[in-house]
Amino acid sequence: MGGGLRPYLRQHGGALLLGAAGTLALIAALFGGEAALSTTQFCMSCHSMSYPAEELQKSSHYGALGANPGCKDCHIPQGLANFHLAVASHVIDGARELVLELKNDYSDIRKFDARRPKMAHDARMNLKRWDSVTCRACHKDPQPPGADARAAHEKMRTQKATCIDCHQNLVHKEVAETDLDASLAQGRRVVKP
Repeated sequence: MGGGLRPYLRQHGGALLLGAAGTLALIAALFGGEAALSTTQFCMSCHSMSYPAEELQKSSHYGALGANPGCKDCHIPQGLANFHLAVASHVIDGARELVLELKNDYSDIRKFDARRPKMAHDARMNLKRWDSVTCRACHKDPQPPGADARAAHEKMRTQKATCIDCHQNLVHKEVAETDLDASLAQGRRVVKP
């Protein structure tokens, strides 16, 4: 075998250094790109997203306790542990919405509202699959007042319930609520009775 480390590094050091620099550049581009694509300004670069952005600013979530959430705070999981979810969300949901933005005319709210139930369902299903991780980022240990609310929150420990199962239509214009468990089981949107 012979030779040792020094001759190997002399012979391959440039390639190793180039590979390490390339890897670091790729990681920086991936994290920087994800951060850039998660801004409210980027989301609103599509005209149709101006409608939900206005609704957010009028909701009880905006300005509450000095917090002014943006699109990513609810729709993109944050943190290193959820980075794979954020990337998947941009790749799958972002690409789909970009195609639909180019294909559809959202020049007025009525045209946007015609597609709103589908978009709301897709967002709700993401939250269900993510165990409402974006809700839990701010609402760490909810202690609701009242026996009914406490009993409902107990379902999060005893059943596979998550925040979005009960808390739909909090921020954006109201849309018929979705039965998320039935929707998962049937692979299609099932509206609550």
